[in-house]
Amino acid sequence: MSNPQQLSTKNNTLVPIIIIAGLFFIFGFVTWINGALIPFMKTINELTDAQSYLVASASYISFVLMALPASYILNKIGYRKGMSLGLVIMAVGALVFIPAAEARTYWVFLTGIFIQGIGMTLLQTAANPYITILGPIESGAKRIAIMGIANKTAGALGSLIFGALLLSGIDVVKEKLGSVSVEDKGMLLDTMADSVFVPYLIMAIVLFILGVLIRKAPLPNVEAEEPEVTATGKNTKTSIFQFPHLWLGVLALFVYVGAEVIAGDTIISYGISLGFTGEEAKFFTTYTLMAMVATYALGVFLIPKYLKQKTALIISALLGIVFSICILYTTGFTSVLFVAALGIANALVWPAIWPLTLKGLGKFTKTASALLIMAISGGAIIPPLYGRMVDSNKHELITEGMQQVDALAAAATSSYWILIPCYAMILFFAIWGHKFKSWTSK
Repeated sequence: MSNPQQLSTKNNTLVPIIIIAGLFFIFGFVTWINGALIPFMKTINELTDAQSYLVASASYISFVLMALPASYILNKIGYRKGMSLGLVIMAVGALVFIPAAEARTYWVFLTGIFIQGIGMTLLQTAANPYITILGPIESGAKRIAIMGIANKTAGALGSLIFGALLLSGIDVVKEKLGSVSVEDKGMLLDTMADSVFVPYLIMAIVLFILGVLIRKAPLPNVEAEEPEVTATGKNTKTSIFQFPHLWLGVLALFVYVGAEVIAGDTIISYGISLGFTGEEAKFFTTYTLMAMVATYALGVFLIPKYLKQKTALIISALLGIVFSICILYTTGFTSVLFVAALGIANALVWPAIWPLTLKGLGKFTKTASALLIMAISGGAIIPPLYGRMVDSNKHELITEGMQQVDALAAAATSSYWILIPCYAMILFFAIWGHKFKSWTSK
């Protein structure tokens, strides 16, 4: 079995890095189309803001339910077969969108998204620790930043493609809905729902093919370095609960994913609430993702030679707090740009948290990785909280006499304060939390 140090040369790691980057490309494409799906689902199923954000919940809650089972599966069948199985499950989820569109039934759409989430859980549980320990832990953030470039570039493409396919003409449809008969309204929404048929069929076919191909991928085995040992040669750690920095890392990742999903998945709906058309707003998620890609590229260049992983995390958290405050105190396109700028704050958080959390966990790495994957559920919980806050604040402003359009815009803006405590937690982990190697540490 190969040692990470033996795999640290470019010749040994290049092919595995390219393969894993391809998987991160798939994660990004499938995950970030939610930004277009949310307003699409809201329209065809006539949902409230809070209900529409269940699109994100259905995807991310699967990480809670499946992360530990995924870890067990990977221990039984290995990384390669596990990744293959994950891709096939994602393909099945894509196929569920076809009957969902035919029935125009929201829970069937959510089922398809949930099944895709199960497949992504398998892939993420394998790919993230694998790329983290493929080389020296000190440069783990650099490798994950490369994965981030693939992930967010795919996300930007997915957002643009699905934005064009699903949101084209949405403004015209919404205008007609208020004036047509119930029968015509149903036909109009059915026609709009049918637009998911071709893209999701193509997605299913591509995922099935990749699931077959990954079985033959040249991925070497790697193992993390063991925790510290005593003079007698025994491990000083015997339980996953003896690593407080792990649990703080899980919490930091939980709030981070929630903040990242809000930045990427709410920006289109936010733009529409401010008066931008669907045609204009469909590009907004791409702004967020391109900001992330540019910052990832900077991270690849700077880490670890010029910038420590910890320092990158501190800077990211501080920027997140500053940009969140700027969203609250600006209006119109400027406010939208500050939501997009969160991509700069978010980019290096995931790459830095993983190596800082997994360092020195040894045989506990697979279980710790499953816990970190479970933290992705922050994307299932925090965005719907934002949606509920928007609904609640909007209704309160309307009862105070404000026009509905203005109330929605004001509520959507003010509800972004939920991001500030998220970035504060990340800042705590970056400065102090990752140093808590045992419960007795000073």
